[in-house]
Amino acid sequence: MTSAWSRRTFLATSAALTAAGGGALMLATPGAASAAPEDDPYTALRTTWSALILGEGFSPTAEPFKSRLADLGTKASQWLEAMAPVEGSLWPDAVFADPDPDTDAESYVFSGRMADSFIRLNTMAQAYRQQGTGLTGNTGLRDAVLTGLEHLNTQVYNDGQTRYGNWYSWQIGAPQALLDVCVLMYDAISPERLARYCAAVDHFVPDSAVASYTGTSTGANRVDLCRVLALRGVVGGTAAKIALARDALSPVFPLVTKGDGLYADGSFIQHTTVPYTGSYGSVMLGGLGLLFALLKGTTWEVTDPKRQVVFDAVENAWAPFLYNGLVMDSVAGRAISRGEVDDHRRGHPIMASIVLLGRGASAAENARWRALVKGWAQRDYYSPPLANPSLGLTALARIKSVLDDTSLTPVAEPAGHRLFPDMARTTHRRPGWAASLSMADRRITFYETGNGENLRGWHTGNGMLYWWGDTFANGQYSDAFWPTVDPYRLPGTTVSRKVLADGAGGDWGVALPDVNWVGGVTDSKRAAVGQYLKGLTSTLMAKKSWFFLDDTVVCLGAGIHGRDGAAVETTVDNRNLGPTGNAPFTVDGSAKPVTAPWSATLSGASWAHLAGHGGYVFPGGASVKALRENRTGRWRDINRAGSTDPLSRKYLTLWFDHGTDPSDASYAYQLLPGASEQRTAARAADSGWLRVLANTDDQQGVSVPSLGLTAVNFWFGGSVGPLVADAPCSVMVTEHADGTATVCVSDPMRARTSLTLTWNRAVASVVSKPATVTSATTGASLRLVFGDLSGTRGATQSVKVRLA
Repeated sequence: MTSAWSRRTFLATSAALTAAGGGALMLATPGAASAAPEDDPYTALRTTWSALILGEGFSPTAEPFKSRLADLGTKASQWLEAMAPVEGSLWPDAVFADPDPDTDAESYVFSGRMADSFIRLNTMAQAYRQQGTGLTGNTGLRDAVLTGLEHLNTQVYNDGQTRYGNWYSWQIGAPQALLDVCVLMYDAISPERLARYCAAVDHFVPDSAVASYTGTSTGANRVDLCRVLALRGVVGGTAAKIALARDALSPVFPLVTKGDGLYADGSFIQHTTVPYTGSYGSVMLGGLGLLFALLKGTTWEVTDPKRQVVFDAVENAWAPFLYNGLVMDSVAGRAISRGEVDDHRRGHPIMASIVLLGRGASAAENARWRALVKGWAQRDYYSPPLANPSLGLTALARIKSVLDDTSLTPVAEPAGHRLFPDMARTTHRRPGWAASLSMADRRITFYETGNGENLRGWHTGNGMLYWWGDTFANGQYSDAFWPTVDPYRLPGTTVSRKVLADGAGGDWGVALPDVNWVGGVTDSKRAAVGQYLKGLTSTLMAKKSWFFLDDTVVCLGAGIHGRDGAAVETTVDNRNLGPTGNAPFTVDGSAKPVTAPWSATLSGASWAHLAGHGGYVFPGGASVKALRENRTGRWRDINRAGSTDPLSRKYLTLWFDHGTDPSDASYAYQLLPGASEQRTAARAADSGWLRVLANTDDQQGVSVPSLGLTAVNFWFGGSVGPLVADAPCSVMVTEHADGTATVCVSDPMRARTSLTLTWNRAVASVVSKPATVTSATTGASLRLVFGDLSGTRGATQSVKVRLA
């Protein structure tokens, strides 16, 4: 390996390389026009793309852009100073030559460094083109970028290279950054060089990459590949490439019924089994917004009418998982283990992408979306988008344009429930708080690990119940939660404490529990949800139910069984109190110590309250364990690319200890987000407010007379309270003040070819019913006979009746 270049030698050689590349070097000052004719469509496309990736409509001398541009210049200067082209690397800390191609793990690292080298050059090119960076139009920076491109092309990214490591680095990461640089520096790159760079892209991303909608060419990945093909066409002046990119987007648009993509219920899946609205879904949304905007008004405009599916998904798929600026971790997959970007910082780019996508939507949709974004951005007090250091200038400008738009009235957070059977997720919103639930079944994995990421996310699909307040506890999962929380005590989960290895179960979401009964019913306001739980690589089994109501989530567990020789626990909650948090904790009116460490068994507890968070009610009293502790962890513990810096956070944990190898254990509690101590105590004292009708391995059900509500999860057919079902199903009945009632029924197992439900309540008539109801008998009781429900995909079937 040759020695690193001196600064003077590097710049001199850079100029020589430029001259050797083909003719005189043209100075590409920011915003300089191409020498191509004005009616050249590729010139127009390059101009459009430059605006899309550099941003527009903002003043470089106004904050927050002034500081951000200065930061960009500083980063580019650092890369410039550190650049030292030698055999096998462009920077000393980013060696990309793979010394042992047979070692997959190492190959992944080296291919990632290759892609990262292009990304660094992209940063430098943007600093050269942007105003206010301190390096605008700097010839030394320009020459360095051009030398870097040549070095990488000569050394590794060329049409004679065999790829190694991660396919993504070669087909998406590297070519996207390379082509961006080619657009930004187009007038400074000779045609001969451009031809070689395009040949390299053609080698690694041939037309065949989008020939079939399978493997790594689906969903967000397909959109990324189309971006590469489109920009390859723009840079190389190849109309066929742009047309191919446009046409290859079409398979992304239709709703799917299996595998990757958008589903009718609002689910988004990537990697076949992973709910990914907040990560890969974000990439897909952003990529589509960019491509729609790039091609709008050109010969290659995206006109496929099915693109409306994507527009509809803004409110059907993405908005339900955005809450006051954050995107819920329940749909972020292995991205939760990336320390540099938390749930808020993942939410902001989605908001910016919605603004961009609005340019191609109808005027009414665009106005609604901008109002949604304004509301989310204004309410994100914990992590204001304009202060997000990881948010790019373009996204920053789009969100600021919305915040500055005085014609927009911000949309408030809605109240209601959304059930996503196709990805085993739910969201619940009430005034002042929101919640989300993560489950797993034969179609949806326990969790995803891969590339050394999310190594201890084992139990996130075991019924993890996330919740946030509107003006409190919004940093619960943002503030170093994932590296410091006990991974065996995630809120809401029931787990065996059998010790699991990092990445247990296998990479890329292959671990699927052998269960079908996962889902529930909703009337769009309240819900009954259930999960037949089997543990990851353990003998654990349990039946878990959640009843999402107006001010509470009622949580039941039964049939809890394990034979792993390990303790089994159900975590009521595990609140992140921050580095110094000492929130007062009260049990049945008695204050507990606020300093850690402290632990206790709360025998016969009827309620507990954590100041600044909420309350917990245990019907009939329960023996619950409590622990206040300081936990230390590192991002490297859960992500091999993470920081090794230690992080410490204080936690207050409540859990049921079911003992070692339990048989038929159970639990019951209410979660009251945001409740005061007084309201929590009052709920516990009101013994008639909640009636637990059943909590067994066969059925779980509740009734709340003041709400006119009865809800039952029938794991097997049977009779619970006034409801009788002849087969497994989920049922929720609500009586209304106007003398009507709504009966909601679903088949979470997706297997019933017939179902009979009887409600022992006098009913005068059926007002409305779905086609799945083949017979409805009224009178002293209501008898509903359903036909084949196996094709309803677990969706709620609603029947409205008039009471006698």
